[in-house]
Amino acid sequence: MTLQFRQGQCAYDITIARGALLQAAELFDLKRKILVVTGEGVPQQYADAILAQCPEGWLLTIPEGEANKTPASVEFILNSLLEHGFTRGDAVVAVGGGVTGDTAGFAAACYMRGIDWYNVPTTLLSQADSSIGGKTGVNLQGVKNIVGAFHQPSGVIIDPDTLDTLSPRLFAEGLAEIIKMAATSDATLFETLENAEDLRPIMEQVLASALSIKLAVVEADPTEKGLRAVLNFGHTIGHAIEAAASKSKAAFYHGEAVAIGMLYMAEEPAKSRIEKLLKKYGLPTEDPFTTEQLLHFAAHDKKRKGGSIKTVRVSQPGSFRFEEATQDTLRSIIQARKI
Repeated sequence: MTLQFRQGQCAYDITIARGALLQAAELFDLKRKILVVTGEGVPQQYADAILAQCPEGWLLTIPEGEANKTPASVEFILNSLLEHGFTRGDAVVAVGGGVTGDTAGFAAACYMRGIDWYNVPTTLLSQADSSIGGKTGVNLQGVKNIVGAFHQPSGVIIDPDTLDTLSPRLFAEGLAEIIKMAATSDATLFETLENAEDLRPIMEQVLASALSIKLAVVEADPTEKGLRAVLNFGHTIGHAIEAAASKSKAAFYHGEAVAIGMLYMAEEPAKSRIEKLLKKYGLPTEDPFTTEQLLHFAAHDKKRKGGSIKTVRVSQPGSFRFEEATQDTLRSIIQARKI
């Protein structure tokens, strides 16, 4: 199954197929210097499968986790590119989760003002969300993705077989992003998620549906000037939950924080249906933070313009509306759920 991203003169294929990892040489241009960047916790066989298809390739392993999604990791990749004499005609292949893709993609955007990179996401979260769209970047002083660039990949491989090595919690985390896209843009996909007894046999179709939503949005708004903000459903409060958790003993993965964040921004009847779906797939629906804690971190949201943030509200699965929220509006929204 192949989807295609098209925007201006930029076009690339997104291949969704079991076993596609072993076809990388047919899907990517690997006949040049290739730096395969992977994360410490990513099963080694995935990067090795790509490296084995590179006539001239090197493997670089970077620390994983949001705490290591920093300019220092980008510098580590840039130093490796420089040491191996990479030129503008060479490329990077990111193999791993969203942190690996965002960091390696940003390094590729910076090196010689931009070289090719390919994305091979191996977690459900990265396959469903960050695999396409060209948003690369790192965190700075605890602020998520505040340093980055739009740099589209030259190709994407999504191999559902890589999901077999995910823990149930990481699999559920990825489903949160799929639920997010269905809630705003595809009532049929939302119903499929509600009715399915086991998603794994239909994962290719589920991923294709979710990515088709994101493709349509990104093609229409490649640099997030308007419509693309719909992809931030659940993220305004979700990012605040992540940031608050990093300063406490609580622990939330990105998708888990987004799952809770959706419930702050959903209204009935969507709210009850989303909550039921989150519980079905083992995702959290509550957070332990106070209104003021969440407001503090939401104030640093990079989407803030002036005194307000564009939020996404959903009252019926498959549709959405934008609302500008001031600090006072956000306080009311958060307090309403805390009562």
